[in-house]
Amino acid sequence: MGLIVQKFGGTSVKDRSRIFNVARIVANTRNAGNDVVVVVSAQGDTTDDLIAKAAEISSNPSDREMDMLLSTGEQISIALLTMALQELGVSAISLTGWQAGFATDRAYTKARIRRINTERLESELARNRVVVVAGFQGLNRNDDITTLGRGGSDTSAVALAAALHADRCQIFTDVEGVYTADPRKIPKATKLKEITFDEMLELASLGAQVLNNRSVELAKKYGVELEVLSSLNPMPGTIVKEETKVEGMLIKGVAKDENVAVISILEVPDVPGMSFKVFSLLAQRNINVDIILQSSGRGNNKDLTFTVPLSDAQTAVSVLEENKNRFGGGEVKLATNFAKVSIVGAGMQSHSGVASTMFEALSNQGINIHMISTSEIKISVIIDKQDADRAVAAIHDAFIH
Repeated sequence: MGLIVQKFGGTSVKDRSRIFNVARIVANTRNAGNDVVVVVSAQGDTTDDLIAKAAEISSNPSDREMDMLLSTGEQISIALLTMALQELGVSAISLTGWQAGFATDRAYTKARIRRINTERLESELARNRVVVVAGFQGLNRNDDITTLGRGGSDTSAVALAAALHADRCQIFTDVEGVYTADPRKIPKATKLKEITFDEMLELASLGAQVLNNRSVELAKKYGVELEVLSSLNPMPGTIVKEETKVEGMLIKGVAKDENVAVISILEVPDVPGMSFKVFSLLAQRNINVDIILQSSGRGNNKDLTFTVPLSDAQTAVSVLEENKNRFGGGEVKLATNFAKVSIVGAGMQSHSGVASTMFEALSNQGINIHMISTSEIKISVIIDKQDADRAVAAIHDAFIH
């Protein structure tokens, strides 16, 4: 008998039939002799609908009140799924994030988990109940509701698996595993039997929407073996773990991210400490900076160009504009018509010519590269957003047959 944590996304519980489908999956896992903790996201487009409702009231709602609003979506899901389980004769109870012991920091809308008090969870499991937990949410030290950011239910599930020392954490989605590209757009995409934490982390960070990158970070840190599989088609999925047996694949996937904005600061003085002044301002607002390009500029000045998430772009520009006298007073420019396309694979470390093959594929399609970033297991390029889908298809054809 083992302990299994199962997470179901919004599409898996979007309506009555899907909820009962999930309930049957959970019931089968329980009837096989396992203890089960289930983490559920808000139904379908509920989160987007709630954001739209907020926009009807305020053009700039406070982050605290947005967390109060958005946390309600998961509470609907857990109650409905628990009712469905009870209808199937399964003893179950629903818990909000704070009832399940999630304590977070005070960063509203993008909180991080500080600790999980598992006492209530363990008590309910000891009573032979399936515990259905609201993902994406917790409570800070002020007893305010916080949310973990988009994809936070994945993070909730992995954190619970780590805290409870679960035997496996299963992430159920609307696809059958991790693919070499989005199978809905690339018909030739291949499902992977297994992938390393490092490769999955890069793919998740670079736009692959199967897993949240913070959940993969947690899984790697605490050694939680993940399985990504479909809630609609019962078949083996993709195992995410520390090491894989599969060798020979040069790259494991091609990812696209259109949540990218490019910010340029012109004529920054070319003196020590200027980059620190710029990026410390963004760090104070929890804005992640990705690709950075520094040009020679003119005279004793340089131009600084970097990417941030599109959702943080306006905040980043406002902060920089308000403080631009600290770094020379140069013009701050924002462009949002870009996308990031990336390839990921541990095989790059032992093979030459990977970048050349990627760039040739883009060149053959007449696609211009604006920025490049590399690491041992990934190469990312910033290109025009209108070219992103063609770029993914061309690169996938070049590497994966």
